[in-house]
Amino acid sequence: MKKLALFLLICITLVSCSKKQVKPVSEETKATKEAFALAETIKDAFIKKDLATLEKNSTIDGLRDITSYSKGFDDVEITLTPRWMEIEDNQISLNISWKSRWVVGGKRTEGRGMAVFVMEGSPLKLIKIMRANPFVFPEY
Repeated sequence: MKKLALFLLICITLVSCSKKQVKPVSEETKATKEAFALAETIKDAFIKKDLATLEKNSTIDGLRDITSYSKGFDDVEITLTPRWMEIEDNQISLNISWKSRWVVGGKRTEGRGMAVFVMEGSPLKLIKIMRANPFVFPEY
């Protein structure tokens, strides 16, 4: 009985471990993952008020889009949900749906919208934010 079980285990192992070639990851897939990761890095740096990380991951115009319109805040939660990405030449446009909750002076404010993060370079850097900027305090 033990010999039969051992024989079956060896057969299953040999059959399940095929030598099929793994499909290589495309450049578009790599760019997509890098763009999603950059958006999350920028969001986390904004929440932590980490200016060095923001400067490292964006151009001067991109940094201005992130920081110039934001009010001082006590606490903020931002949720980014990537929706669509377009790659044209060396530029990536990442469409992101977002929701935010801001606390300023004990007052809670919520916002939501759709933004386009435009990135380029290697490694990617944010060059601008179009449409509804998630890093702007919502004033309704």
